[in-house]
Order: sequence, then C-alpha cells, then structure tokens
Amino acid sequence: MNIPKCKCDENRSLNDGFCCTCPTTSHEMGSDDFQVPAIPLDRPQCSSQSNVKEAQKPELMNDDKKKEWLPSDFEIGKPLGKGKFGNVYLAREKESHYVVALKVLFKSQIHDSGIEHQVRREAEIQCRLRHPNILRMYGYFHDEKRIYFILEYAKHGALYTLLKQHKRFDEKTAAICVRDLTKALIYCHSKKVIHRDIKPENLLIGDNYELKMADFGWSVHSPSSRRMTLCGTLDYLSPEMIEGKPHNYAVDIWSLGVLCYELLVGLPPFDAKGHYQTLRKITCVIIKYPDFLSEEAKDLIGKLLVINPEQRLPLTQVLQHPWILENAPEGTRPQFCTIEQK
Repeated sequence: MNIPKCKCDENRSLNDGFCCTCPTTSHEMGSDDFQVPAIPLDRPQCSSQSNVKEAQKPELMNDDKKKEWLPSDFEIGKPLGKGKFGNVYLAREKESHYVVALKVLFKSQIHDSGIEHQVRREAEIQCRLRHPNILRMYGYFHDEKRIYFILEYAKHGALYTLLKQHKRFDEKTAAICVRDLTKALIYCHSKKVIHRDIKPENLLIGDNYELKMADFGWSVHSPSSRRMTLCGTLDYLSPEMIEGKPHNYAVDIWSLGVLCYELLVGLPPFDAKGHYQTLRKITCVIIKYPDFLSEEAKDLIGKLLVINPEQRLPLTQVLQHPWILENAPEGTRPQFCTIEQK
C-alpha cells in the first residue's frame, strides 16, 4: 500500500486531499473537459452594513438576477492552505463583504489523477449538509482551468495545528471535540452520508471555538450503507477497510475512537515505525494506554475501537457516556480557547 506522506509531519500519512497545514508544490494549471455538475447556486445574504463580521452566518437566498458565481465576485486574500490539487484562500464576496474560504482546484490535476467523480461527489454532498458542526459549502463554480468551492471560513484554523501546538489536549478539551464531532456524525449518518476520512487535519475550529467537520473528498452518500472502496488515512483506517471487507457507517465510529485517543495522547493509537506494523496493530487492535489517561476515557476508546463493526458503541450512546457527560456538558468551551484569549 503506497500512502503519501504529509510534508508538515513525515510520520503522518495522507490521502490525496488537502492538508490544511502544509504546502505542496502545485502543477502548472491547465484545462480539460471536466465539468462541475450544473445546479442553481445561492449567494450569501447581502447586508446593508458596509462590513459583515466574520462571526455572522448568512442566510442563503436565490438571486434571480445572477445564478452563477464568477472569480471576479471575490476579493482574494492570504492563502489558508495548499494541497496537491489546489489552494485555499481567504476571500471576501464583493457585494455582501462576507468573508469566506475559497478552495481553488486545478482541473488538469484532477483529470490526471482520475478523481473527477470524487470531486463532483464532494461538492454535491457538502452543499446539502446543514449543521453547526459541519463546515458549510455555500456553492461552487468553475472556469476553463479551475474549480472553486465557496466555503465557510473557520477563523481558528485546523484542529491538527492546535494539537501540535499543545502536544496533547486535557480531557475536557478532548471530550468537547469528541462531543461536537459525534453530533456532526449523527447528522451525516441520518442523511446517509459516511465521511470516511475523520482526522485532525479535516476538523476545523470556528469563530466560537466550535468544531467543524470539513473535507468531504472521501465521503459517500450510501443509502445501502455497504461500501468496498479503500480510502482515508492509514492511521485512521478501520480493520474491515484494511481487510477489503464491505464497510458501513461504523467506519466513522472507529475513526472517532482513533481521534479521541490522538487528542488525549498526541499520537494515533496504532502509530508505528512502518506501514506493516501499523496495519498489524489495527487489525489486532493492539493499543497501549498511557498511565495519565482516566479510566473513563479508556473505557470510551475501548468501546469505539472494536474489531466487529456491529459491536462498536452507537453514536447516540457516545453522547451519554460518563466521560462525555462529566467533561463536556453543553455550553463548555475547550481549554485552548481560554489560553488564546489571555
């Protein structure tokens, strides 16, 4: 299995999507016959104010005068992230002055990598999701050489960056992140969407320090709930995916357990020197818990990281687990929020 490496952390494997924290050299932009699905696009609600605060959430509305976006509709600011297929920029919509993140993908690279269907699916899925813990996609458009995703701007960046800064999170902060992600996953699964690539790089922090699930490049709308594709990041792959078995929504529950461990410890639970060792630890569920972890935290992780997908703790029960109830009651904010505000 040839898994590419993330340049910001050589020990972390990546899929072909974005890493929000590290730059990769972009190829020369080109054009091809790839077409973004043509659906009516909405514009952010215009405001009579001269400047709309970033924290405000626009109501979307149909604009009868203009159904399609253009690059000229936006003022482009600093780059927020770079990846294999394009870049993400801070941008402001000229008419409403609303701040967004503009993800710009290069058609030639998408075509050369044969992921047209994956990009199309990402746009169609994310545009239809509406949840406070899911990064909003307001619309998308394309020109001769590029595809543009208009995304909600997550002011405080990637969870991965914060985790690297703090080495590991205290149990209250980790529990709050797990709580918010669980809510997002419950919503996704209710809409028959499997994310399939949960990891700190794909989780962002919004204006009020709420967690935002992002990057739906490996997601799938799966009414049958049985899939065969091997996808995601090695450290977060479930045993059934590694073994090539059909998988369902339970792969996200497994990833939730991996994330919980990584937030608390600073490394994924199956971290090893080589890919083979990592795969063996995953398929055998070989986990070593540090002494500083509470028994309640270890109990939750152990109930999520179960080989049999049907025996993993249901997401609704995750929210009722004593570790979540004790450390992440509604209204609590993560510890890194208070640290940054000092």
